[in-house]
Parts: sequence; structure tokens; C-alpha cells
Amino acid sequence: MNPVDLPQEFLDQLDRVTGRRSRIVVEHILEHGFITTDDLEQIYGYKHPPRAVRDVREQGIPIETFRFRLSDERTIAGYRFGDPSDFRRSDFRGRITLPQRFRQSLFDQQRGKCAICSGHFSAREFQIDHRIPYEIVGDREYEAGDTSAYMLLCGPCNRAKSWSCEHCPNWQIREPTVCGTCYWAQPTAFTHVATEEVRRTDLIWEGDDEVAVFSKVAASSTLNQQTIPEYIKSLLKKVVSMSLWLPV
Repeated sequence: MNPVDLPQEFLDQLDRVTGRRSRIVVEHILEHGFITTDDLEQIYGYKHPPRAVRDVREQGIPIETFRFRLSDERTIAGYRFGDPSDFRRSDFRGRITLPQRFRQSLFDQQRGKCAICSGHFSAREFQIDHRIPYEIVGDREYEAGDTSAYMLLCGPCNRAKSWSCEHCPNWQIREPTVCGTCYWAQPTAFTHVATEEVRRTDLIWEGDDEVAVFSKVAASSTLNQQTIPEYIKSLLKKVVSMSLWLPV
């Protein structure tokens, strides 16, 4: 969509987009008509391109994704402005800045563990995550001292959640109750994973003892011609079927 074809009201809203990553995405699209994942990585140095685009979407600007074919026949993701009438006026506000003591409260509650994989990380390695995505409810859930709507995630788990949420059918429907019962919002008490009736758990192996166990599991899975997840599930099935299984 050519900038000259955009309504002035929409252009005015684009001028209000804040944040360095957001401004780069907006200005690049205004100049070139779209931006690709390669542009974001190679020109601007972003290792997680969808995050930069998400920054713009979080400020209410409609961005649509399309497939862009390169000269070598590879296809990558491209992003351009969507229908200007889809601009969410009521949601146009930046994220609130959560105080450091709020982050520390989350860190203490989670005992320094990622809410998804339970891996131990330093406080600076964590990212504060909205249990129900910001794009769905914004920061309306925030109240000083109430940490229930937030959790700390390590970088890999936060990226995995972002990908899953952005490919979830509810991303378009935007029903908060659906998000609230998802694994990515309540990893210890969920009924679905991105609306799919499946169950999931993420594991991380830490310390010499756990790494040694993992190495044995990995070697055994290879001998049994199974992937590591398949092998772990087969072991658990055996344990559950045995009298040694004692529910707690």
C-alpha cells in the first residue's frame, strides 16, 4: 500500500508509534511498502524479527504477514500495513513500565525459575511476560503489587510462546478466557495448547547430575530408535503401569 493512499488519520497514528524497533518497521514500510525478516535481520540486526513487528501490532497498528519470494527461490515472511480501518484506537498506548520491585517480586515467587521450563536464570536474563498476551488484553490487568497476570520467562520460552500465540486461532478472535486456560498462560493448570486439545511440558536439564542423566536418556533413545521425547514418554508409561506409581 502506497503511503499516499493511506488516510491522514492513519498516518497521524503512525507518527505516534513509539520505540526504536517499532519506528524502524513503520518507516521502512512507509518507504518500501513492506519489510521482510531478512531486512530486519541483515539491515537492522534483529535476531527475532517477528518481535519487532509485534511491537508495532501492540500499539494497535494493523500489520499483515505475506510470503515473499527471493531471487534464489526461497520464501520468507514479509510484513505490510493491513486495513487502516482495523486500527485499534482503544488499544493505542505503549506498554506500561513495570517497576524493578515488581520484577523482583516475580523472581522471588518463582524462586529464580522460568515459569515454563523451570530452568534457573539470573534476574537480568528473564523477560516479564503477560500471561494473557498484551495484544489480547493490553495492560488492563496490571495493578501495583498484583503479580498474578504476569510471569518471568527465559528468552527461548518467551520466543516459543510468541510463535505459538501468533499462530493460534484465538489471535484473531481475541477471547481472553481462551488464553487464560492455555498452557502458555497457566503451564501448571491448563486445558489446551493454543486451542489444541493436547498436553505439553518443557524440560531443561541443569547441573552435572541432571546432564549425566540426560546423556544416558539420549543414548538409550538412539538405541531404541526413538526421539528423546518419545523415549521419555515410553519410560513414563511403564512407570505409570507399574505398582511403583504412587500418585501424590
